[in-house]
Amino acid sequence: MSGPTSESANPLAAEAVAALKAKGLTVATAEATTGGLIGHQITAVPGSSAVFVISVAPYWNKVKVRMGVPEAVLREHGAVSTEAAEALAIAVRNWSGADIGLAETGIAGPGGGSEERPVGLFYIAIADGKNVTSRRFDFADDRTGNRLACAEAALRMLVASVSG
Repeated sequence: MSGPTSESANPLAAEAVAALKAKGLTVATAEATTGGLIGHQITAVPGSSAVFVISVAPYWNKVKVRMGVPEAVLREHGAVSTEAAEALAIAVRNWSGADIGLAETGIAGPGGGSEERPVGLFYIAIADGKNVTSRRFDFADDRTGNRLACAEAALRMLVASVSG
């Protein structure tokens, strides 16, 4: 049966899948702001089932806590913080059994920002069982643009982490 052209995979997602396959690693994502966009891009790559375990979108803090994020981290640092992103990456890795946990948290907009935590602020973290690395990003777009930029940055970090 023929139909519309199939969805083409993001080249960066394809690079991430290839890098994970080459190292024999698996990944799970916790996407507190992108709502599964990173996982969607990874699973658009043929053969991604060999490396992709699960994607969860824990918007509510109580879900993050149920996954293993310490409540104290959220209370003391907030859900949009380096500490929360790192704890979420560790939690999704441990919870899923994946080799790598990739997590993001942020403020996509248009509302929800403050002077301390403006719209476009994101933290992305990767936990591999030995190390946890994270980065802060400040995107300056609308909600869709901020979410897309976060997914792209997360994939870049994943490729760098696995390839490096």
